[in-house]
Amino acid sequence: MSDKLKVESATMPAGGWGSVKEVTNILLHEHVPLKDSRLLMKQNKPDGFACVSCAWAKPANPHPFEFCESGAKATAWETTSKAIGASFFDRHTVTELESWSDHELENQGRLTEPLRWDAASDKYRPVAWDTAFAEIGAALRACDREQVVFYASGRASLETSYMYQLMARMYGNNNLPDSSNMCHESTSVGLKKTIGVAVGTVGLNDFEHTDCIFFFGQNVGVNSPRMLHQLQEARKRGVQIITFNPLRERGLVSFTNPQSPIEMLTGQETPISTQYHQLKPGGDTAVLMGLCKAVLARDDEARAGGAQRVLDMPFLQEHTHGFEAFEASVRACSWPAIEAESGLTRSAIEGAADVYCKSAAVMAVYGMGLTQHRQGVQNVTMLVNFLLVRGNIGKPGAGVCPVRGHSNVQGQRTVGITEKPELAPLDQLKAQYGFEPPRKTGMNTVEACEAILAGKVPAFIALGGNFVRAVPDTVRMEAAWRRLPLTVQISTKLNRNHVIHGQASYILPCLGRIEIDRQRGTPQSVSIEDSTSCMHGSRGMAEPAAATLLSEPAIVAGLAKATLAPNPNVDWDAWVADYSRVRDAIETTFPSIFRDFNERMWTPGGFRKPLGAAERVWDTPSKRAEFTVPAMLQADADADSPDPAALRLFTVRSDGQFNTTIYSNEDRFRGVSGSRMVLFMSPVDMARLQLADGDLVDLATAVSDDAPRHVRGLRVVAYDVPEGCAAGYYPECNPLIPIWHHALESKVPAAKSIDVLVRRTASS
Repeated sequence: MSDKLKVESATMPAGGWGSVKEVTNILLHEHVPLKDSRLLMKQNKPDGFACVSCAWAKPANPHPFEFCESGAKATAWETTSKAIGASFFDRHTVTELESWSDHELENQGRLTEPLRWDAASDKYRPVAWDTAFAEIGAALRACDREQVVFYASGRASLETSYMYQLMARMYGNNNLPDSSNMCHESTSVGLKKTIGVAVGTVGLNDFEHTDCIFFFGQNVGVNSPRMLHQLQEARKRGVQIITFNPLRERGLVSFTNPQSPIEMLTGQETPISTQYHQLKPGGDTAVLMGLCKAVLARDDEARAGGAQRVLDMPFLQEHTHGFEAFEASVRACSWPAIEAESGLTRSAIEGAADVYCKSAAVMAVYGMGLTQHRQGVQNVTMLVNFLLVRGNIGKPGAGVCPVRGHSNVQGQRTVGITEKPELAPLDQLKAQYGFEPPRKTGMNTVEACEAILAGKVPAFIALGGNFVRAVPDTVRMEAAWRRLPLTVQISTKLNRNHVIHGQASYILPCLGRIEIDRQRGTPQSVSIEDSTSCMHGSRGMAEPAAATLLSEPAIVAGLAKATLAPNPNVDWDAWVADYSRVRDAIETTFPSIFRDFNERMWTPGGFRKPLGAAERVWDTPSKRAEFTVPAMLQADADADSPDPAALRLFTVRSDGQFNTTIYSNEDRFRGVSGSRMVLFMSPVDMARLQLADGDLVDLATAVSDDAPRHVRGLRVVAYDVPEGCAAGYYPECNPLIPIWHHALESKVPAAKSIDVLVRRTASS
């Protein structure tokens, strides 16, 4: 075992004293003063600021501490007193910084002044804002406008996102890939074609009316811990929670509420999952087919006995289309095939189905464990099939609940960040701003990567994020990235996308959402959309990290003015001076969603955009909810290797990270600390491959047909992983995922299932 890596048994619940300790540690580590640590009391409050971490819902009547451990880490990370400027870059070449870890780079603190890479010294040097804008604008004007990429990470506000998409379209393309392309685009495609809306139908109030919750591929304890409050309250009412996930994640096993003095003093835990089924990664379609098969069998028994039908026949007849074809496919699917692909027994699946059949209002919660597969869209549509058979969409306590990651990733899509021209109000933009918007479909994330690899992208502008670290095929992408003529990063902290850069590279440091954004002396507010489609206002509360920072709207406006021809219908300066004017413009573009935007944005709990499916109004060609027939049970058939020694790898996040942001090398829920270069394996597979705890191994993608792909120097850790499978951390395992290994229809990178070969490292 390496000197740094430590592994111990992890049995603590989510929350509890472990969470309190982590919050304290991050505040101390980031040198957050007491006055700024009090910011946490304003987090996710109607009169405060929206968390910059996950997108979980903000309640109208919040808890006294309406923040979780992950949210506190995000706030401390942004309001840190550590900062870096010109002197830091004087001391370090960019080549040197390439050897630093993700944690070491971001841990340096806030970026404070605009920077331009100097090739002669291999260092970032300060550059004046006006100079940076002028140089970037001149470069963009000289580019092939159909090939420039405008990426958005999901962090920016509704106001900034609206301005950004308008700038891209006025520039001349729809190349607006975003982080949704990497996670929930399978949701957007699957839900849109089955129920007519691209987002979930569940609201916070539904948790008060449900009597059963099914979880698929979502780690609530790490990715959206505030949801544990709703889950705990539901469990105390006797609600059944049935989980299907390859790993037993602590947040779905038990929870101690840090806001309950009794629970904290006594160590009392609330068991979360009443059934926990560790399916194979990629086995979700098979499980859902099995659940539906069991429901049909129970319905057959009820009909034969003259009892009440299990299927909701009035709902099926009035509100759905295609049930007969789906029913036939389920009946034709064999239990042995379901068991083989899911990794679960028939009796286990039937046991879960029995609870479903007895429940009046069921919701299904899921994450990227469903979406990041070759058949990720099919996984989503199968989940819809499962809910539809008993009428569990469009009634209180029931519905589909995809859990989004970045705090405004759903909202930026609402205001036009999309590569799909049919999803943007182009005719309205034309009328409103007097220009001809491009009608050609733009690049999504995978297509942008393909174009970069082919040398076709002249410039890449990034509104936040760490794109080169987040995408698959890391080694090939980094090599291609260095050949980009221009890269521009709008950022708060240093990350790998700054040290792996284009031939001309700029870092434009921005204010964070938690900071007071004063324009002409007047504090501004912004807005975001949460996972449940509710819009919220957000007020900055902390003093800016530096007076040299510009806001995201100001940076977008600066780029737009330097790049685009003047347009009398767009007053960028007026928008920057008063963000309410941007919201007025958003309301004009999207009147049905943002009516009275400036007044309603401070509604406690937010105001919700119209969701027809939640009211059983289906915006589909048939005007009904659509059943779909799955093409296959295998979620990742083309990634399966014929080599019997291959393991099915899936990627996971740790307790010490949020997406590509690594707060620490700690993963207390899995008992791992000191290193992220870890491969979790079943003891059975370890014995079969003659490996022991702590052995050093290399991984190679088993299905690479265009280039070899490796990750070297991982330590084996025995863990409760389904046999034949293994787990490793994201983004460390990204080099193993080929660009072509993405979801059909949605092109989401299929990081949750790829066959790999394990070889003992030669030096171990």
